Amino acid sequence: MNLNFNFIKSISNIYDEMIENGFSLVYLGEFSHEITKMFTAMAESDMEKHSEERSVQRKVYHVMVETLQNMNKHSDEIKDRKVGNGLFIIGKKFDTYYVITSNRVAIRHKEKLEQSLITVNNATNEELKEMYKKQIKEGQISDKGGAGLGLIDIARKTGEPLNFQFLPLDDEYYFFILKVEINAKKFAKDPF
Repeated sequence: MNLNFNFIKSISNIYDEMIENGFSLVYLGEFSHEITKMFTAMAESDMEKHSEERSVQRKVYHVMVETLQNMNKHSDEIKDRKVGNGLFIIGKKFDTYYVITSNRVAIRHKEKLEQSLITVNNATNEELKEMYKKQIKEGQISDKGGAGLGLIDIARKTGEPLNFQFLPLDDEYYFFILKVEINAKKFAKDPF
């Protein structure tokens, strides 16, 4: 097999970036329930292999499931087969796990999503708890099948702000990036 130098250099650069940033899993493509199950199983196996505490494993698992479900249900690239498209990354650097997802968001959906993220990030723990209870009691199911609990629940479980960014792609879409951090030291003895 004859690979050209530029291709090999690109692969080498990608590999170096992944190692430097602590990426253990990177996936670009369609998201479905089966893929979610596969990723969570792979991440659980990796954390067990590295003897991560069960309380930390549960936090990471929970964030993965919520973010992957959001991508599956809410990506504005959902095709005829009803699966979302996007990018999923999980990694660990120092004592912090992080889950990064990104997908297209239609311009018409950006403002509502951005306001939800800002509201969640500005809420205290008690306010998040009340928002969660209210959403369970009164929450409307969106046309995509969600009740809006995912972001609230992620913020409650991690105790960290949700890092996000919207990058304009074209006249119809933004590229939405969400990064969730889970501090392993913070939850080492937490029963969840």
